[in-house]
Formats: sequence, C-alpha cells, structure tokens
Amino acid sequence: MGFWKPRRGSLIADGKSVLTFIDDPKIDWLGKRVFCRLDFNVPLSESGEITDDTRIQAALPTITYLLEKGARLVLASHLGRPKGKARADLSLEPVATRLHALLGREIIFAHDCIGDGIKKLISELKPGSVMVLENLRFHSNEEKNDESFARQLAQSIDVYVNDAFGAVHRPHASVQAITRYISIKCAGFLIRKEIENLGRLTSNPQKPFVAILGGAKVGDKIGVIAQLLGKIDTLMIGGAMAYTFLKARGVQIGKSRYEEDRLHLANMILKKASSLGVQILLPTDHVVVSEFRSDALAQTVSIMGPDDIAIDIGPKSIGEFERAIHFAKTVFWNGPLGLFEWEAGFKGTFGIAKAIAESEAFSVVGGGDSIAALHKAGVADKISHISTGGGASLEYIQGLELPGLVALS
Repeated sequence: MGFWKPRRGSLIADGKSVLTFIDDPKIDWLGKRVFCRLDFNVPLSESGEITDDTRIQAALPTITYLLEKGARLVLASHLGRPKGKARADLSLEPVATRLHALLGREIIFAHDCIGDGIKKLISELKPGSVMVLENLRFHSNEEKNDESFARQLAQSIDVYVNDAFGAVHRPHASVQAITRYISIKCAGFLIRKEIENLGRLTSNPQKPFVAILGGAKVGDKIGVIAQLLGKIDTLMIGGAMAYTFLKARGVQIGKSRYEEDRLHLANMILKKASSLGVQILLPTDHVVVSEFRSDALAQTVSIMGPDDIAIDIGPKSIGEFERAIHFAKTVFWNGPLGLFEWEAGFKGTFGIAKAIAESEAFSVVGGGDSIAALHKAGVADKISHISTGGGASLEYIQGLELPGLVALS
C-alpha cells in the first residue's frame, strides 16, 4: 500500500523459524544459571494486591520446564513506569509471593537487580532454585538499553531466556543489549505460542477473515490495517477512531472525538478497501451523551445532532457486527468499541466479546482493554488465543522487526 510500508522481520528462513526455543535438545540446563526475562507487569490494587495474575500464569510453563531440567532461575521483569526510581508501590515482591503460592516452593526475592550482593546471591543458587529480581525499571538505564547495565545483568549468567512477549518490541537492556553478553540464548514457550498464533493471521488465514479494531486513534492502528487489508474480508471499526472514518465519509458526528489530521488517511484506507473488495463496517447507530460525564443521560440515535458525543455503538451496529462474526472462520480483535468502563458505554464491547466467544472461528484478541472486556464478560476461556502483548502483537502482525526477537535470532 502506498501510504504505509512495513519493515519485514527475520523470524522465518526457508519456511522454518530461526529462533531457538528452550526445549531444543542441544541445550543442557542442569545446573545452569538462567536469566529469564518474563512479563510480570501485572495490575495491582491500591493496597498492593495483584488483581489479575494472567501474565504470571502465562510464564509458568517455561518456569516449570526449566526447574524440571535442574536450572538455577533468575527471573526478571519490569512493572509499571517508575521512571528510573525505586517505588514501593511498583515492587515485584507481590509477584514473588504469588509465584511461591503457584509453584509451591521457596522463592528468593532480591531487593535490586544488579550489584555485588545480587551477583553473590546468583552464584549461591542451587539447581532447581528460583530468585526474583526487583523491578528492572527502578534503574533508568534499563529503558536506555545501556550496555553497562546489560553487562551487569549478565554477570554470572550461563543462559538467557526471553519469554516476555509483551516486551519484545522494546529495545531495552534486559531485552536486547543483554543478549550480547550471554552466548546461549533462546525463547520460551509463551513466545512460541504467540508467534505461532499471530502467524495464523498473516499466513493463509481461513476465510472469511474478520478484523475488529477499536480504540481512540487511527494512527495507532494504521500499520495493522495496511498489513491486513489484503487478507481480510471484513473490517469493523469502532471506538473513537470510527468517527474519524465517519467524518471522512461526510457523516454528521456532532462533538464526537475524531482526528482532523487523519481524515485524508482514513479516506485512503476506505478507497483501498473498496478496490480490494474488503467490506468496511462502521457504526450506523450510536449511544450518545450531550455532556462527557459517566453519569450523563445516554440515548441511542441513528443521526447525531450537533451536540451529541458518541460513547458506544448502538444495538443495530452490534447486530451487524455480530452477524459478520457469526460467519467468520478467523477473527482478530484489538481495541474496545466504546467507553466500556461506563455503564452506558459497555454494550458494544461486551456484545462483540460474546459474539467472538460464541463463534466457531479461530479467534485472536490483543490489547489490554479488549482482554479486560473478555474477563468482565466471562468469556476469556472461549477465545482461541489471547495475546499477552498489546503493542508487540500489533507490531508483529505488521511485520515490523521486534528488537527482542531479532536479538534472539
């Protein structure tokens, strides 16, 4: 497409993955000190309790495999955005506590991730033991991809394992630079699961293929739209980004949020979809309010007035979206279709979540808000694959080079 050109990744050569995975028989794990980069970026309550341990659970197959092989595990992750400063409310100690409960074994929690004390603890680890390092982002050099910081993380380590798919699109020290200081490196089971399932969307997906994109900004999804247009049969657009497309079509959108600087781009996408025979479904009715407040009186309209602000797709639109999903063989969804946090704005997102769950299609859902909606709707267990990496999954589908995966290959 003329308006967007992807940079192709290098994960496949001669039809085979060029990544090494942890079950490669050439790797001898017994007694090896393993730096395992995981994604423990879990939501915490104000009291510091983990409210959703999905990402911890997703890492368990890799952790368990390495422990069974007699490795000495050093588990590392970031949590939140502490901006290079130690913060008690973003400590990984609750994660260590949850791992203790899930694994049923002692977990050593280190109160830092580098330094002589940490090096000594790592050297004293016994085969089958587990240590959790403190939040990597307590050091600003993590996000700077600093070589010196990476070298310190790699001290005394024999093997590097990355199973943090949600972080592989970040050129950070524990994701990229560290791989230059550890000769043996590979990917974990979660990364393999992610690239295999996401790969099914881009390599000969079963038809009809329906993509559902929501959220606020067209710019955040343009790469995905460009990459998928040649493969999908139907593109459904909801959320605030739908109103940029409706505005581009000349539809009255009242005071609904849209991107003035993306109208031309939206028009190009609409024309390209038409030339490819791709059906684009936009909202035909809307849940609107006149004041942007969660307690404002909401009503459903087909034609918006000058003061209307859209907060969700209406029942007619939900029905149209549901029908397309019903006949699909492949479904990809990223981004809510309305303000699902509000009582008046959740029906569109929940309706789509349930429609995907009830379909017989191979379904992939990514993005934190979409995943939260699945859990709130109680249908998460009926989705073929829930991606743990929102931004990473979008970039992978686009064909972009992900620094963490390139570093492993």
